Amino acid sequence: MKEKQNYYITTPIYYPSDNLHIGHAYTTVAADCTARFKRMQGYNVYYLTGTDEHGQKIERVAHEKGMDTRAYVDGIVKNIRVLWEKLLITNDDFIRTTEPRHRKTVQDIFQKIYDQGDIYKSVYEGWYCTPCEAFWTERQINDGQCPDCQRPVELMKEESYFFAMSKYQDRLLKHIEEHPEFIQPELRRNEMVNFIKGGLEDLCVSRTTFKWGIPVPFEEGHVVYVWFDALTNYLTGIGYGVDQAKFDTFWPCDVHLVGKDIVRFHTVIWPIILMAAELPLPKQVFGHGWLMLEGGKMSKSKGNVVDPIILIDKYGVDAVRYYLLKELTYGMDGYYSEEMMVSRLNAELANDLGNLISRTAAMAERYFDGIIPAPVQMEDIDADLKKKASEAVAECERQLDRLDYSLALTALWRLVSRANKYIDETAPWILAKSEDEISRGRLAAVIYNLTEAIRIISIALAPFMPTLPVRINQQFAFFTDPRQLNWDDARQWGLTAPGSRVNKKDSLFPRVDTREKPVDQEKKEEQPSGKALEEQDESRYITIEDFARIDFRVAQVKAVEKMKKADKLLILTLQVGDEERTVVSGIAKAYTPEELVGKKVVLVANLKPTKLRGVMSQGMILAASEGDRLEVLTLSGDFPSGSQVR
Repeated sequence: MKEKQNYYITTPIYYPSDNLHIGHAYTTVAADCTARFKRMQGYNVYYLTGTDEHGQKIERVAHEKGMDTRAYVDGIVKNIRVLWEKLLITNDDFIRTTEPRHRKTVQDIFQKIYDQGDIYKSVYEGWYCTPCEAFWTERQINDGQCPDCQRPVELMKEESYFFAMSKYQDRLLKHIEEHPEFIQPELRRNEMVNFIKGGLEDLCVSRTTFKWGIPVPFEEGHVVYVWFDALTNYLTGIGYGVDQAKFDTFWPCDVHLVGKDIVRFHTVIWPIILMAAELPLPKQVFGHGWLMLEGGKMSKSKGNVVDPIILIDKYGVDAVRYYLLKELTYGMDGYYSEEMMVSRLNAELANDLGNLISRTAAMAERYFDGIIPAPVQMEDIDADLKKKASEAVAECERQLDRLDYSLALTALWRLVSRANKYIDETAPWILAKSEDEISRGRLAAVIYNLTEAIRIISIALAPFMPTLPVRINQQFAFFTDPRQLNWDDARQWGLTAPGSRVNKKDSLFPRVDTREKPVDQEKKEEQPSGKALEEQDESRYITIEDFARIDFRVAQVKAVEKMKKADKLLILTLQVGDEERTVVSGIAKAYTPEELVGKKVVLVANLKPTKLRGVMSQGMILAASEGDRLEVLTLSGDFPSGSQVR
């Protein structure tokens, strides 16, 4: 029997100064998606999350509320655990930095580094950001504000212990150079390399002006700096110094999944702590983007946060998880509005996926008395559906391994779209009107193929939407246990058993009434009244739902050639993420082929392909025109191809 591979994934441990918001939910849901996916692949997975409970900020917040610090933290932690339960998070452990096991780990690591001479005593005088729990030099602050959160910093002077980080600067740069996968995405790696090359200073790693922390083991009155304390949780959670077998099984960590604002702590301070402690470095730190609001980044201190529990109660856990994972493209920021969320749920879950399942179940009941037929009378179009299923699952798997949840879902939706198109192309309702044996056999093949596509889709979507396979199984009975699925079964076509019963039920994703006021929508006085809206010419407008269905993507031009016998047409070869596309564009009078190669353009990626002069054009690039003047819309920023454009 083949031994299972091990896989260790972590979220950052969250700072319980207040209840968490939907931005925190993204990180935990994303890590959970990966953990579920790896378990389905047969890995021995360990998924760690938790709370970072020490530091001056926590102590101040508790005192401002007139509460004991531990009692205040316990209340917030209880709410965090409730949120993770509602989001169906499958973490294997929940670490709290106030636990005795963690105190032991921190003190052991601190003592070890001190004993070898890399921690020394001195006096710290400089700038400190309490909300970020971060030290800054004079050259790093901006007009007295923290460069990370733009809040005021405080001038501090106190006796402290320092960690000799500067000693390890060259070694860390060498590691990053030799292991480019260590910091992802690439733009984060470039940022960190530039930061390190700017020069690392020794880090103040103890405080004496407050008591809410882990005591320095060899000097009374000093507590360990909160980031040294917090980062060490990744060792505590897998038994460092207590359970050697468990530690050896899971360390080094496969991926620390963190927000981009704390990448510096995880890719500079943390690896140097590990180097000094003579421990292997994690295989990867992945810094994802932020989920932004119209007014900027969500922040507990700004009060501009969205409560994920309200959204779960209103739309369901699968819908909220789907939206979060679809919205943030690889390492980039995403933008939250409830209106856009509702539009995506209606367009993609209700219209695309929900209708595919409902129509197939209804046709199985109507034409075969609710029994899945054996496939007979196969045709070429069936082979194409089978091929699209194989390609979609393979691409989804590849993108999940890259931690690009958005592109993984995009790959699966190609199969959903292909299956819906397959219904229109095969027209089962017409086949059902004919009583001849060939048409009946053809109808059986169509219904079987649709149910098989749904089976594969339900397996591949299980890491994203955990209750979906259970709910689909209530209609199609594909699985003995829909909570224990094998990813390999999504790679294989033909596992649906003919003769199985179909029981059509209500829609899995009912459409959300867009007339209902979203929970996060504020009344805007400048908006026209209801009567004024009624008097407007509605034909001029598209809805937000219409707009959400258009898939704009960044595409890089790889090659261009002129269309033979067509003065206005160019044939462009575009790189869109990991996919290559051909687009025919009428821009030949404005551009030579050489001018376009290498440029990044905006592609309408879900435009129906069409043949132009014998060449299949797979989309359309955007351009502005005025009279005879024409200019292709290009991007100058460092946006990777495949990124969504909104």
